[in-house]
Order: sequence, then structure tokens, then C-alpha cells
Amino acid sequence: MKRIQKIGVIGAGMMGSEIALAFAMGGYFVSIKDETLEIAARGKEKMTKSLEKLIKKGKVPEGDKTKILDGVTPVAAYEDLKDADFVIEAVFENLNVKENVWAALDKVCQSNCIFASNTSSISITRLATSVKKERLGLFLGAHFFSPASVMKLVEVIPGLDTADETVKAVMDLLRSIGKEPIRVKDVVGFAVNRIFHAMLIEACRLLEEEVATPEDIDKACKLGLGHPMGPYELMDVLNNKLNLEVEEILFESYGERFRPRPNLKQRVNANHLGRVTGRGWFDYSK
Repeated sequence: MKRIQKIGVIGAGMMGSEIALAFAMGGYFVSIKDETLEIAARGKEKMTKSLEKLIKKGKVPEGDKTKILDGVTPVAAYEDLKDADFVIEAVFENLNVKENVWAALDKVCQSNCIFASNTSSISITRLATSVKKERLGLFLGAHFFSPASVMKLVEVIPGLDTADETVKAVMDLLRSIGKEPIRVKDVVGFAVNRIFHAMLIEACRLLEEEVATPEDIDKACKLGLGHPMGPYELMDVLNNKLNLEVEEILFESYGERFRPRPNLKQRVNANHLGRVTGRGWFDYSK
């Protein structure tokens, strides 16, 4: 299989920019694409801020900053990714949006380019139907965790027709940027999100039943379970709209145990999405 050198990242939001940064810190040339060049450039600005935080914490040498950022190019056209060796998609958790992205990429990318979706819950085998049958062996899932530049774990999810050599190539690629990949069966929600959202749903039940406050539930998980962040703090970081979308997908597949709680729906309906809007389970406006 061809050596991977050029990386394409679709989506310049929080997750896409973090994934791009992870590959850039690993020494790869990265093109980050969004609908417009302005949005893609904002993605690189997010990367810069994240990188500066890592430098401040001593996790990245100050002298590496220029080299890392010089390897990142914002782009707006799919054609700009025609020479990519590996493209990962990190757009909205919506089947139609993702299918349109892959269909467009399939038309312009070289035939040996590996495609990976960062979906957190949608079937990889289903997403792979967006590309020509000749590329099915090169299509899989690579699910990063937020913030992707820091978190070590990546779930690697082969679809029904994914070639074993593709899985090996992607796992080797991820290890080359300091990640710890695990192979996971192509089931809705994969492994981590099924565990994670079961916990979030139960945390929402605790609040509905007035067992404890969001602050104390977070404290319980951090001090009693050793979690670095509590469930309410983490939901606000991830975006409550995304949390609800994932739980709706899990509920459709697995039934009652993943039914989204009314208090989460209420937060989303009120646009209390978390840090991104200044208010979620907690108020960040001050």
C-alpha cells in the first residue's frame, strides 16, 4: 500500500481542526477543507490556539510551532484534495450530509486514497455505499475523541468490505502520530459511545429525580470514579445538540435504554448548547 504523506480533513469545526492538528503535529502535510476558504481559515485559527495551549503546558516545544502550522493549508474545493493519500471526514452527524461529502470526494481523489469517517454513531458499511465499489476496500471509520490533539484513543471500524491491509495501514498511521487505536466492530455507536451515552442518560435521570445537582454529579464522577471531567461539564464542551443527535441514533437502533431524556431536549430547544453558545447545563456568559 502506498505510503501516506498527505492528509485531507473535511470539516473545520472543533473536531476537524483538532484532528488536523493531531496529524500536523505528527509531521504530515494537512489540507483542512470547509464550505468556504474563510471557514477553513478559521479552522486553522482554532488549531493555532490549541497548539499554543499545548506549548504553554510544555507538551509541544515552542520551536515546533512554525513548522507545524506551515504544514497546514486551508482549502475550499474538493479538487484541492485530489493528491491526498488519506482523507478523514468530520462534518455534522447527519447521514445525508456525510453521504454527499463522500460522493464528492470519490469523484476527485486518487483511486488508492484511503477514506475514513470520524462518525461517532453511523454505520460505516452504510456510509461506504456513497463511494464506488472499487473503493469499498479503502473505506473505514476512524473515530477520534475530543480534544483529538490530546486524547490518545481512536476507534478503527472496518466496514463489511474494508480490506485488512487498509485497517493495518490506518492503525500504523495513527500510531505514527502518537495515538492508541483499537479495532471495533461496525455496530451503531461502536464501543465508547454506547458506554458514554448510557452514563449521560443516567446522569440526566439523576437530575430529573432531584438526586443531586449537576455540580455535585460532576464532582461525584471526578472524585469517586476518577474521571477528568464530569458528565455535565463534558456535555457542555461537546455541544448538547450533538449529544442529542447521537442519542437519537442510538435510540433508533437499540430502543428504550438509549431514549434521550426530556431535560436534554429542553436544553437543545432553548439553544443552551454548552460553551459554544455561552450557556448549557452551566452558564458561561460571565
